[in-house]
Amino acid sequence: MATIDLNADVGESFGRWSLGDDAAMIGAVSSANVACGFHAGDASTMYAACLAAAQAGTAVGAHPGYRDLSGFGRRALDVEPAELTGEVIYQIGALQSLARAAGTEVRYVKPHGALYNRIAADPVQAQAVVDALCAVDPNLPLVVLPGSVMEQLAAQSGLRTIAEAFADRAYNPDGSLVSRSLPGAVLTDLAEITDHVLRLAIDGKIQALDGTVIDVAADSICVHGDTPGAVAMGQSVRSALEAGGVRIASFA
Repeated sequence: MATIDLNADVGESFGRWSLGDDAAMIGAVSSANVACGFHAGDASTMYAACLAAAQAGTAVGAHPGYRDLSGFGRRALDVEPAELTGEVIYQIGALQSLARAAGTEVRYVKPHGALYNRIAADPVQAQAVVDALCAVDPNLPLVVLPGSVMEQLAAQSGLRTIAEAFADRAYNPDGSLVSRSLPGAVLTDLAEITDHVLRLAIDGKIQALDGTVIDVAADSICVHGDTPGAVAMGQSVRSALEAGGVRIASFA
């Protein structure tokens, strides 16, 4: 039986601003990427997400990003390497404390948004993130875009990497994600998404935006928690995978 992890971004509310249904989303996936307060999330939101994950038996991962609350971490920032290393350490450490208080623990790290995209190709910022993980806990797996600079540098440093694909994002023929600024970058049709995910989990293939079929090896599939209808999407994807004979389990 094929096995795949489903992950989702959660804990992204902040103060009086609310985003997503964390409890429902956490129940639909096997790994929860909890925002760490820099791009989104605050202490109470992070703690609540960890409590929900502990109750659901869902693995908790740290989801660090750029210090960019107003831009939701989706703006690329030119952060000095030493500063970026420190900020990633800070974010992981904050979530580790809250997870421990909630009766669970941080089991992996997945960078967020613009940071995730930047380190896929920028070796300087990628190494800064690698240095942060090596300093905090080199046994923490790192979720990466397959074939990226981040994947290569992490492997060279002895970190375990988890190749990720996306349920609700369109791909370019080279395996990169279509920019969110372009039409069709985010998938919203449930039938299209479930077909996309089944082909990915069972055959290791994805149809790119131009219609070509490309190979994508993934250990985990992300369903974005801030996508419209995210909970229904997560539940539909999980049901389709299980009906297709695919076991859902966290890599962590």
